[in-house]
Amino acid sequence: VQLVESGGKLVQSGGSLRLSCTASGSTDSIEAMGWDRQPPGKAREFVARINRGDGSTIYGDSVKGRFTISRDNAKNTVYLQMDSLNPDDTAVYFCNAGYYSGRFFVVRSWGQGTQVTVSS
Repeated sequence: VQLVESGGKLVQSGGSLRLSCTASGSTDSIEAMGWDRQPPGKAREFVARINRGDGSTIYGDSVKGRFTISRDNAKNTVYLQMDSLNPDDTAVYFCNAGYYSGRFFVVRSWGQGTQVTVSS
């Protein structure tokens, strides 16, 4: 499975941005897609994930209420709508796709990352 992200750019604090991630290849094997991010000088952290089947979602604590993940299965694309952005959201955002092994999510593929920079 190959993942291609787009949408990252420089935005002012308080602004909004939408990221997209499109999957290609063996997409039938994908059970969920999501986003992680890596702020400069910090560890990678979970942002959000959406199940391909029932559309259920889960969010990291730092983005709850501000970010919304959605999907378009016909286009094999997942979106991340980011509102009320602040400088702490500055990071490289990585798309991922994978499957569930029991209650654990196993990432099968990562995108190359897209830079989001929020100016104060």
